[in-house]
Amino acid sequence: MSIIQFLKSKVFLKQLGLALLAIIVLSFLTLQWLKFTTNHGEFVEVPELTGKSLDVVEMEIKDKDLQMVVQDSANYNPDYPKYAVIEQSPEAGALVKENRKIYLILNPSGYRKIGVPNIIRRTFRQAKPTLEALGFEVGNITYANDIGKDEVLSIKHKGETITPGTLLEKTSKIDLVLGNGSRSYQIP
Repeated sequence: MSIIQFLKSKVFLKQLGLALLAIIVLSFLTLQWLKFTTNHGEFVEVPELTGKSLDVVEMEIKDKDLQMVVQDSANYNPDYPKYAVIEQSPEAGALVKENRKIYLILNPSGYRKIGVPNIIRRTFRQAKPTLEALGFEVGNITYANDIGKDEVLSIKHKGETITPGTLLEKTSKIDLVLGNGSRSYQIP
């Protein structure tokens, strides 16, 4: 029997029909099973979690059959309490499936600590932008006798003299002692 005769035979056409019927039935059963197991068309609304404490968030997440994942929290926001949610993903009001992970970013307990740069013997004009670029604030400026006019002689924080490299919280006020440009001695 040749291939063409076999393709035209009743046995082949019968087997082809049964195979197509089996594929259709299996596809239908698979789609019904997926619809049942994935809760097709059933969604949960994501609650507003921003500004709430971790305990409150945990209760709300459990009530909605969701999961929470806390991500790194390096950016301190003084508008929110410590350890409160400052960002969430997906956003509030989004429709998601049950057991969906909600990613949360928490507010840390304070600003991160940064090393004070070495600005000793640099002019005030150089020192101020260096400090401000790192997030520090320039506090009180006092002058002492030194030949270098407006050169930084020492750095202080809360009245204590500190050395470059000292770790201080971002936004800390740093007081500077500058030279006044006069000589403290006279040439004979």
